[in-house]
Amino acid sequence: MHFSIPDTEECKDEKGASFTSYNLHVNGVFHCSVRYSQLHDFHEQLKREFGNTFYGCDRFPPKKLLALTAAQKSERRDKLEKYIQAVSQDGRIVNGDIFKGFLLSAQRETRRENPVDVSLDVYLMNGNKVTVEIKSTDQTDEVTEAAAEAIGLPDELVYYFALFLLKETKNNGVEIVRRLQDFESPYMSLKSASGKNRIVFRRSYWDPSLDDHLMDNRVAVQLLYVQTVHDVQQGWLSGTKEQFKRLDDLRSKNSRKEYLKFAKTMKYYGHLVFKPCIVDYPKPDTKVTITAGDKELFFRVKEDEKEKEGIFRITRIRCWRISVVGDSKPTGNSKQGDQLQLSFEYLISKGNLQWITVTTDQAILMSLTLQSMVEELLLLKRGGKFRKPSDRIKGPTRQFKGRDGGIVTTASSSTPVIPDAPSNSSVTHQPSEGESKSFSAVESVKKITEIFHSPSNSLGYAPSSMVENDIFDGGIGEEDL
Repeated sequence: MHFSIPDTEECKDEKGASFTSYNLHVNGVFHCSVRYSQLHDFHEQLKREFGNTFYGCDRFPPKKLLALTAAQKSERRDKLEKYIQAVSQDGRIVNGDIFKGFLLSAQRETRRENPVDVSLDVYLMNGNKVTVEIKSTDQTDEVTEAAAEAIGLPDELVYYFALFLLKETKNNGVEIVRRLQDFESPYMSLKSASGKNRIVFRRSYWDPSLDDHLMDNRVAVQLLYVQTVHDVQQGWLSGTKEQFKRLDDLRSKNSRKEYLKFAKTMKYYGHLVFKPCIVDYPKPDTKVTITAGDKELFFRVKEDEKEKEGIFRITRIRCWRISVVGDSKPTGNSKQGDQLQLSFEYLISKGNLQWITVTTDQAILMSLTLQSMVEELLLLKRGGKFRKPSDRIKGPTRQFKGRDGGIVTTASSSTPVIPDAPSNSSVTHQPSEGESKSFSAVESVKKITEIFHSPSNSLGYAPSSMVENDIFDGGIGEEDL
């Protein structure tokens, strides 16, 4: 996830006293506005829960007795941003009810939303919808499970799917904006989104072999089928005229399993296709279309009416970062007119690491897609299973400090961290004996923080802006060259 505090506001409370409000953005979208005292209270709650052992504990800026100067306010904003970026790298925290409850309560207070009964439409990829009855402040997992129950999806298959915010574009097109996170309320997020948006229920995994786990359930098959039909209609799959004719025949016969089985043989099945963008590889200002899926990124370039393709395996992406063009300061937010960039360091050949930069307003979505594929591959390598609703632990009712100094109460749930799993890609993980083969490549390279603190660092990137890839495979065999 990408957290930033790009700016602040000077506000007055009900008594006319001035205070600074920090605008917190998550994954490129404004989430909430909070005061320093609220963040300090959040920090103290984490310390009571985890002691001084959590990642980033020592980064919280201390209180000041005197009023801050403009320079000190800017410095505090920067330190608070680095703090929230750091603590979000600790899996115990980011999956816990304190973190989720704080962000959920801050979103609720910022949006001035009281918990009331509401109806929320959740769409399938064919435009059909189910209406769920929820509280306006319910977190994403609660709404996901309510939608799954309304659809008739069994508990063990619920989290093969997720809720996404989807925006309608010109010519009846659609654009996936982002996956909804559990520290937010889908109802509030939809209500505050700009443009014509809807919440959709769609597949959340990338490895097509996982389809096999769903084939025995009629509802799951239908969900995969309508999403695949949608992808075909959007032109996201690649194939011959004969292949698409075969798909049309199977669709006319309503042969859903056969349709999915055949579609899986076609290129880019199950992939997410991004908007056309600009990359600096193999040469500057190259126009490409990027697709992501099944452990790979595909760069598709048109030259002389022919399409050429470059394949980038996520196991060879050592790390990546988000930045704004013309601004060396990493951020999760872009203002109108800014250009976002995703840069990743790729093992081109044995011993040859090269930075590749993608300029696109979907840079954050690309980064989150990379992270999602990495986490899925780690899960599968360790023999883990997708979580179920019963794994979610309802936390106690927590009290958080409000903007006016009052108390905001929120009850949220937590998700246990998989034992021995890295809490985030930038946190050191010591592999167990059984994991040594999977993580040998990680051990063989220097940590990102060491690299970017070294005198040879000429990139100007701060270590905290980097996302290190836990499945980076530094060993390329002769068969790969």
